Formats: sequence, C-alpha cells, structure tokens
Amino acid sequence: MMWRAAEAAPSPAVATPPPASRQPPLWLLAMVTLSGTLAMHIFIPALPVAAADLQASDSALRATISLYILGLALGQLIYGPVADHFGRRATLLTGLALYTAAGLAAAFAPTAPSLILARLAQALGGCAGLVLGRAIVRDTAGPEQAARRLALMNLMVLLGPGLAPILGGMLATTLGWRAIFGALCALGLVLVLLTWRMLPETGQRGVNADLASLGRNYGKLIGSRAFLGFALGGGCATTSMYAFTASAPFIFGGQLHRPPEEVGVCLAILIGGAWVGSAMTGRLVARMRLQRLMVGANLLSLAAACVLLGAVLLGQLSVPLAVGSMFIFTMGAGATSPLALTQAVGVNPAVVGSAAGLFGFAQMAVGALCTSLAGFGPDPALTAALVLVGASIVAQLSFWLALRPIGGAPGAQAQPRA
Repeated sequence: MMWRAAEAAPSPAVATPPPASRQPPLWLLAMVTLSGTLAMHIFIPALPVAAADLQASDSALRATISLYILGLALGQLIYGPVADHFGRRATLLTGLALYTAAGLAAAFAPTAPSLILARLAQALGGCAGLVLGRAIVRDTAGPEQAARRLALMNLMVLLGPGLAPILGGMLATTLGWRAIFGALCALGLVLVLLTWRMLPETGQRGVNADLASLGRNYGKLIGSRAFLGFALGGGCATTSMYAFTASAPFIFGGQLHRPPEEVGVCLAILIGGAWVGSAMTGRLVARMRLQRLMVGANLLSLAAACVLLGAVLLGQLSVPLAVGSMFIFTMGAGATSPLALTQAVGVNPAVVGSAAGLFGFAQMAVGALCTSLAGFGPDPALTAALVLVGASIVAQLSFWLALRPIGGAPGAQAQPRA
C-alpha cells in the first residue's frame, strides 16, 4: 500500500555512499519511517473519547484522520526535491522537529479545530521519515544490498500499523486520549536526538531540484490514461480501507458496544489481512499475469465490501462479521497495492521516480477523500460500507480503462510492461 509507494519515491543524485562504519543503523531508519503512519493509526481507537471530551461531532474528529492522510499525501510530493537541495539530514531533522512540536500542540489542544490543525502539521512532519528513511537506505548501499535492507526494514515498519491501534486503545483507556500525543511527542524528541547523533549526510547537498523538469514529468504522467487508471485504481483498491478504519471506533464502540482496547485489537487484525495479501502476491505472481492477479485481488475486496454492506442493511452486523469481511477486504488490498504500483511505474520507464511519488500521492489523496466521505450520515457502518463498495467498483473501472488496448489494436496494451 502506501508504504510501498513511498519506498519507490524519487531517488535524486547522491554522493558516494559513506563507508559501512558511518552507515546509519537500520533500526533507526525503520523508526523514522514508521513514525508517520504510527501517528495516524494510534489515535483511531480514541476518537469517540476525544470527541466527547472536546464536545465535538464524530465527523469533526474523523477530520483528524482524513487531513492527516492528506498531509502524508502532500509530503510525498515535497520532501524529495527539498532533500535534494538541502540534504537528507537537515530535511529529516526539520520534519522530525515539526512532528515533535505538533505532537505537543495536539496534546494540549483545547478545541477540535486546533487538534485538526495540529494533526495536519504532525502529518507534514512525519512524512519526512516516511519518504527519506528509505531514500537513505538507497543512498548508502548498492542495489542488491539496498534491496535486502529495504525488505528487512519493511518488515519492521509494518509492525507499526499493526501494534499502534492496540497501544492507542490502552493509552486512551488508562491515561486518556491526550497521553497518546504525549507519547508521540516523546517519540519525536527521541528520534530528533538519535538522528542528530547517529545519522550522517548521505545525499549531495546543494543539488538543483529542477522543479520545472519535475513538473513536466508529472504532466506527462497525468496525461497518461494508463497511469491515471493504475494510480486511481490503486488508491481506490487500497487506501479506501481508511474509510472503515476511521469509522471503526464508532462502529465497534458506538454500535457494537465494545471498549476502546478491543477496537485496537480489531484494527490490528485488519492490518494482518494486508500482510497475508502481500505474502500471497509474492507466491502467486510467478503463476499468474500481473494484470489478472491485480483485478482478481480487487474483486475479492469488492465481494468482501458487499458482504459487509449486506450485513448492515439486513441488521445482522456483528464483531466477527465486521472483522472477517474487512480482513478479506484488506487481504485483497494488500495484494493489489504492489501490483498496481508495479504497473503504474512501468507506464513510462524514463520517469519511474516521479511516477512512484505521484502514485503515493494518489493513494493518500484517495484515502483522505474516502475517510471524509465516511463521516457523512448518521450510521457509520452503512456509510463506510457504501464507500468501500463504491471505491472497489471505481477501482475495477479504472483498471479496465488502464488495460484497455489503445486505438482498438489487438494486444496493444495501454502500458508497456506486464
């Protein structure tokens, strides 16, 4: 999903990699990378408690999630060129400092609007680690070693979204929702200090980011039917799950009457579905065409979303049914994400980096939109299910358009690679 899109973000010209003795430890790069998504997932179980404390509506508190996702989306377009000019280390330290200060502001936010603004700033700061952590790995290793280090780091990074809801539910229950942001502020401060002491500069400072060239590359991609289809379809097939994630506290807590700590466990199970989907893709990709596997995985998500919607409409929604159907949905999303990304960056091999960054932006933007749409209506389960079904259908149509032959010529795919 979005972690993979950021992994392939633009890789600018860099200096000669530092010797092994000066390479930053992988665990530190994993921590700065997961800090951005950790802050998104850890607050979700506490949404109803925070809404009651701030005397705000459920939809207002959902905006702390949708705007956070939007901040992550914008950051993926910004940090690459900025790091080219000012260097990896200075850019990352600035982002982590913003992340830390925003966490402190969120902990003392007196109103819902101030909390929303603090969360947006927190996302813009946290996105620095999400983008640059993986870029630093590529700076400091050759292709084969970088691939191994990135694979190992991804395993560490993906622990964040799985454990964050459980930790957030525990903190909200025992210490209150503000303790969550106190913990994030402390994490940011620790990361600032560790980065300052242990991270060498791995990029070539002063490089001209060439924004005009970057803009031209983005323009070419936006004008490509194939890229737009894969990017829009990939976002609708994957980050649309945030519609349910943001509504989960109100579904499990308000409608199914479960405590916040159980909400965290349920959300962690859903992240497990994405793990399973990714593992399945690794095994099936050698046996099936990428396009067929991508479309089939999204159809699995669509079927699961329809089951969830049917249960809500029939008044039969339960915790096992909600968790089970969403586990299948996220399994399909986990399988679709790397396949859609692979197809998108293959549309134009000359601008792979720009394509990856724009694909990541599209994923996060779709996630923010779906999260916002999930805030409409008095029934959060019904609205979330409708958003998931609609997004899955849009994904199918987008993939169909992207794979449709150009000019009706048989076998002339809209993209150059399978």
